[in-house]
Amino acid sequence: MPDRILTTHAGSLPRPTDLIELFTSNAPDDAVAARTTSAVAEIVRAQREAGIDVVDDGEFGKRTRGAVDYGPWQSYAFSRLSGHQAADTVAGKGPASEHAARLGDNSKRRDWTRFNEFYEDYFTTATFSTRGTQPVFTGPIAYTGQAAIAQDIANLKASLASSGATDAFMCSVAPGSFARGRNYHYDSDEAFLFALAEAMREEYKAITDAGIIVQIDDPGLPDSWDLMDPAPSLEEYRRYANICIEALNHALRGLPEDRVRYHICWGSWHGPHTTDIPLANVVDLLLKVNAGAYSIEAGNAAHEHEWRVWETTKLPAGKVLIPGVVSHATNVVEHPQLVADRIERFANLVGRDNVIAGTDCGLGGRTHPQIAWAKLHALSEGAKVATARLYK
Repeated sequence: MPDRILTTHAGSLPRPTDLIELFTSNAPDDAVAARTTSAVAEIVRAQREAGIDVVDDGEFGKRTRGAVDYGPWQSYAFSRLSGHQAADTVAGKGPASEHAARLGDNSKRRDWTRFNEFYEDYFTTATFSTRGTQPVFTGPIAYTGQAAIAQDIANLKASLASSGATDAFMCSVAPGSFARGRNYHYDSDEAFLFALAEAMREEYKAITDAGIIVQIDDPGLPDSWDLMDPAPSLEEYRRYANICIEALNHALRGLPEDRVRYHICWGSWHGPHTTDIPLANVVDLLLKVNAGAYSIEAGNAAHEHEWRVWETTKLPAGKVLIPGVVSHATNVVEHPQLVADRIERFANLVGRDNVIAGTDCGLGGRTHPQIAWAKLHALSEGAKVATARLYK
């Protein structure tokens, strides 16, 4: 059992400017690989200096298209999977299953439609992925990223050894969040999801076999609700979400739960989020995932109130909750006392030993690097305050 409140975050951290330049200039692979290795060492050391206990590689092995890019957490998987081709080369062919036809086009989000003038301005500075600009799957899926995930693991493990960090995680996309709108081959949502799950399992297993925690990134669990056009009933949506969870658990079969954590959010862009599905409507699905810890968005203005869900929802025995107690969604740096209050709120509901303090979402590419690091320092300082209150 811990004797204090531990700290972590949701994955993405600010990438060095020179690394972004290598990505965007299509530099030689060996130059990118060398700088990625050194950058991971730097970012792990910086996390420890900021007081973060459970660290990661900043997701530096996932290429970004600019300083503000909301897509690498999932788009990286195209380079590690076979069976897809550019959408604009699939002439006259459409999605092969019902939900695939309704998912994946960000422009049809209800929030984006409601605040269309705001989003038109926002799109001038933010990079998003849409169905029309990304590949679609037109053949059988297989995992081809063995060398890439091996390099990511090697970079992180070497950095742990040199930094003194003792525990680490690595992010990998969930089948349900990657699947959205991209099935042009399989005859059903279920067949497509399970094919993706079987392929991505290889990545999940490689991470846990290395002794690293795999964080399954699945914002799609709640935020696909806002993508479906026309809008589904809650019952219909939950049926689809449940298939996604079943596919994920298929991928996680046999993996040690204490080396698996599951992350959800409602999308990391800085928008109104007025049409997000309530946590209460999907929390039971969240807890079906065979994971040892659950990382949830809980610190921003749209979702902070949902701590009350845990007044009536019991966290299963042996599980850990990682609530976001600092948020990517504002440039205001949370005061450590506020961070401590948020931590205490969850600790009083699910038990102090079952809480790790985290962030709402990744901070890399979502807020200025200076702000990101200030938030991580506030997170660790707030955890110290909460520890003094909770572990008297």
